[in-house]
Amino acid sequence: MAYYTKLELEEIGFKYLGKNIKVSTKAIIYDAELISIGDFSRIDDLCILSGKIEIGAYCHITPMCLVAGGKPGIKLSDFCTLAYGVKIFAQSDDYTGESMVNSLISADFKKEHFAAVHLDKHTIIGTNSVIFPGVTVGEGTSIGAMSLVLKSTKPWGIYVGTPAKRIKDRNKNILKLESQFLYEKNNDTI
Repeated sequence: MAYYTKLELEEIGFKYLGKNIKVSTKAIIYDAELISIGDFSRIDDLCILSGKIEIGAYCHITPMCLVAGGKPGIKLSDFCTLAYGVKIFAQSDDYTGESMVNSLISADFKKEHFAAVHLDKHTIIGTNSVIFPGVTVGEGTSIGAMSLVLKSTKPWGIYVGTPAKRIKDRNKNILKLESQFLYEKNNDTI
């Protein structure tokens, strides 16, 4: 896997670039001027990012993900992970038949749903899951593989299915591990 150099990333024109980030040269970036990437985050091969996107620190977007922020935007807080093939949308066409659909149709003939998406700290979204506009994935939430998230989740739960439903609580040990990790990371630089 090849990553852009710091200079190449700066030339792309991102809104903000943190330190020690990695973006695959095989990722596709649209609207870079609307995209912020936090410290130590990574975007892998064959990912597509477009529209308004804010990525926190230590976030990992694994291969083949689509993050479509559009106008409302998508925010990934610190320590978020998107597993292979995750798709997140902050806007969507109306599929009821009341309007036309498809990006080739002018706005006069379309009805679209626009709503920001927010992934709180320590969320993990499982392989091939889809998150729809307006969803907030609560802190510490785990979304199982191939789940469809249509509604916001409560913190520290494990959700699975189509549509995704909470099946049990998620262990909060991650918070202790985060403290230890950040302590060690900060002391390594002294």
